Amino acid sequence: MTQPSLPPADAATLAQMPECSAIDLILPDMNGLLRGKRITRDALEKVYADGVCLPMSLIATDITGNTVEETGLGYDIGDEDRICRPVPGSLRPLPWQARPMAQLLLAMEDAKGGMFAANPREVLKRMVQRFAERGLTPVVAVELEFYLLDGELDASGRPTTSRNPATGERNTTTQVYYLQDLNDYQRFTDAVADACAAQNIPADTAVAEYAPGQFEINLKHRDDAVLACDDALYLKRVIKSVAEQQGMIASFMAKPFVDQAGSGTHIHVSVLDRDGNNIFACTEDAPADTLRHAIGGLQQVSRDCMLLFAPHANSYRRFVLNAFVPLNDCWGFNNRTVAMRIPHSNQANVRVEHRIAGADANPYLVTAAVLAGILHGLDTKPDPGPPIIGNAYEQTEPRTLFWRDTITDFMASDFIAQTFGNDFRHIYGQQKLKEMRSFYREVTDLDYAWYLRAV
Repeated sequence: MTQPSLPPADAATLAQMPECSAIDLILPDMNGLLRGKRITRDALEKVYADGVCLPMSLIATDITGNTVEETGLGYDIGDEDRICRPVPGSLRPLPWQARPMAQLLLAMEDAKGGMFAANPREVLKRMVQRFAERGLTPVVAVELEFYLLDGELDASGRPTTSRNPATGERNTTTQVYYLQDLNDYQRFTDAVADACAAQNIPADTAVAEYAPGQFEINLKHRDDAVLACDDALYLKRVIKSVAEQQGMIASFMAKPFVDQAGSGTHIHVSVLDRDGNNIFACTEDAPADTLRHAIGGLQQVSRDCMLLFAPHANSYRRFVLNAFVPLNDCWGFNNRTVAMRIPHSNQANVRVEHRIAGADANPYLVTAAVLAGILHGLDTKPDPGPPIIGNAYEQTEPRTLFWRDTITDFMASDFIAQTFGNDFRHIYGQQKLKEMRSFYREVTDLDYAWYLRAV
């Protein structure tokens, strides 16, 4: 029988799953990984009534799952628990599980019963509120690129491209937007579509991308940026789970193969005023000042926010020439070689497509950074310079990025502290600093190949 204390939308969802026996309680951390607990159905009412306790340190665990003591959330506070409460309306079935199950999104409280300000979802919520205070509503859509890889790693522990389900042959060629690839992988894309329908994820387009076994699934735009990023989070889990079920690995690594295209997270944003009008509405011949100022703001904050767009060591391998990856902060209309692309559309639907972030980035934090840049531009009205026409790689100076530098820039940024809070800057910065130090302590195969006998 449906528990009476559940919010109406969640009660209705549960009523449609009479055989559901367990629920995953999920809390996205700063890396976008899902942490939490699995409970039985009969414990769900208590979770809605009282919340559930989880360690505060979970928010800032590193990519390997270890507590980052430098954040101050571990031993310094006795590894305290915090109450985590369900996000109303977020109960969803898990159609790929062998037995009927569901998932429920959690939000972590602070010691005083308010929302924990460094939680990535809360960071984005506060940014959306800043738009609302100005009578503005950002409309957001998220595009995610990923690879479908063989379910078994090779003898050296490296991934290989998946085998085409129709031919049994390993993918070795690039056929961008090739419909035959979609036909051959139809069992996968159909299962993803079915799971999205069951979870009310508004996914509407699948395309074969610019590398063997690389795909992109697009989400419809929403006038609630937080829900748009919830969709992206759910979609990632769907894609990974369906791929695993079909004997493959779905990877959102920014650059899994050195000689193939990287995978990005592209954020599409337009902004509505109080009357529902798009403030970016314009033509290519006469760009709106609001659009130009928004792009100028994105340019000005790009360096401060780069760690949110490129959070991992592997993120920086994606920034290479002639790979449809922006190497600076230029902009242009209908141009995939720039960082801030204005896609082809009618005048009323003009939007910015922010193309810098990798698929490995946390969608809440990427979107919060993009919105922060747009708001900064609307407030300060900077000039973005002329739009690039043609090949931006040939007309602009490429930017060389290093993980250590972006961590330093982030931790020293007054913009980050003022926009997202000192606590968030400290916790996220320390998490990434710890990850970087751990990463560079490892002795890699390349170390042995280059130095073992030569020096």
